[in-house]
Amino acid sequence: MNLINRSSGLQKLLLIFPAFAFSILLAFTGKEYNTNSVAKTPNIVVILADDMGYGDIKSFNPNSQIPTPNLDKLAGSGIKFTDAHSGSAVCSPTRYGLITGRYAFRSSLKKGVLGGYSPPLIEKDRFTIADLLKNAGYNTAVIGKWHLGLGYAGNTAAIKVDSTNGWPTGEGIDVETPLLQSPNDLGFDYSYIIPSSLDIPPYIYFENGKPSEKGIVKMEGKNSPRGVFWREGKASTNFKIEKTLDHFSYKASEFLTNSSKKKKPFFLYLPLTSPHTPWLPSAQFKDKSKAGIYGDFVAHTDNVVGKVLHTLDSLGLTENTLVIFTSDNGADWKPGDKKIYPDHQANYIFRGQKSDIWEGGHHVPFIASWPKNIRPNQSTTETICLTDLLATFASITGQKIPDNVAQDSFDFSILFNGNKSTKSIRKSIIHHSIQGMFAIKSGKWKYIDGQGSGGWSKDESATVDLKSQLYDLGKDPTESQNVVEEFPDIAKKLKAELDAQNANGFTRPGGRN
Repeated sequence: MNLINRSSGLQKLLLIFPAFAFSILLAFTGKEYNTNSVAKTPNIVVILADDMGYGDIKSFNPNSQIPTPNLDKLAGSGIKFTDAHSGSAVCSPTRYGLITGRYAFRSSLKKGVLGGYSPPLIEKDRFTIADLLKNAGYNTAVIGKWHLGLGYAGNTAAIKVDSTNGWPTGEGIDVETPLLQSPNDLGFDYSYIIPSSLDIPPYIYFENGKPSEKGIVKMEGKNSPRGVFWREGKASTNFKIEKTLDHFSYKASEFLTNSSKKKKPFFLYLPLTSPHTPWLPSAQFKDKSKAGIYGDFVAHTDNVVGKVLHTLDSLGLTENTLVIFTSDNGADWKPGDKKIYPDHQANYIFRGQKSDIWEGGHHVPFIASWPKNIRPNQSTTETICLTDLLATFASITGQKIPDNVAQDSFDFSILFNGNKSTKSIRKSIIHHSIQGMFAIKSGKWKYIDGQGSGGWSKDESATVDLKSQLYDLGKDPTESQNVVEEFPDIAKKLKAELDAQNANGFTRPGGRN
């Protein structure tokens, strides 16, 4: 806990008087913890795929060229959200939003992503989704890809920065000693992570803030064939990059098994490393899809989800476990991939790809299954964002979100019961590209405050020279017709709302910014 790390003398008091620890924790950290377990609240598992597109899953896209039986079964057991969005079109900012309930542009990260040696993006006293559930008596854990920065030890004067991407290079950083800040300082009781994406060093598992193995070697990089890519860098002696996905699957099942023996509910945040590069499907999934090794890796990912679901079922936990499956952004499915595999639409009908402000960058699959409380075979078109998980979990566990936190999080739990909200859960939603370009969607209208994709895709449309974009997604979900000149008043209104929210943030009902 944060408090225990701050004073060796205080640490002794907390070990002797644990009740005293919880009573004064709020005064030191701004966080409040409750040791009482909640008997009737569900266990919660959030599985976050890395770069999986809306169109990869059969239940969202019947024409998908990839078998996804486990995800299809999960979708059939609960509710599909067909207008769900990640907080950003790339990794780190979306993860920040999921953990904090805040858009990442409110943080120091205004564009791009973090590197493997980047310092923590989330401050120690920032309220998180793990804090929320810890307050409710949950045993909390994160297993998988972190990508939100870590507090490394080392000689800060010797730390160098790569001029091409702004990331620390790793020089001057000691990866063989315990971390100065880890997910355990942000409300997680247990953490087993790699620092960043599986193509960014260091390639080291950290368990509860400590390297799980001793010994460091240099791992050579690779960049061929397409998708089989990782950078060279430091790695633990026994780190096997091709085994990482299944290793996290094993650790997740281990955590679930251990948690089943306890009297308190659990929260598992499971951010997978796939199907992000490197595309490394195991032998049993070779040629299982008709979308190349990317499709095979998606099939492998589906199998890992199936293992988690099987573990829950074997432990008798399925009925009262809320399982959320989603993705951190759209698929990295480039024009060349589309040309080779024309029948597969990784990002469905949506324009663009990962990184872009267009729908392909942030319109993601989202499934919620909770057999005890969610009827099967449901679907909703309600607009939600991954930042909304915090407020939704607060509602489920009967908690009030503290003022001045999670201002971009809205409760959508009413939809779990098949109820139709009398008004939209969100008045609007903000989108953000890798280059920091903004868009805002309100109802059927989407306004983009800039030219082009704001990411890796080229704009080859006839309106490429216009300084802003407006799309009627009700009529034009593929964003093929920029109507900003036809509806200038709507564009002006959305621009004003975007600027206001950017400056002041949302005001949640009952809270304040």
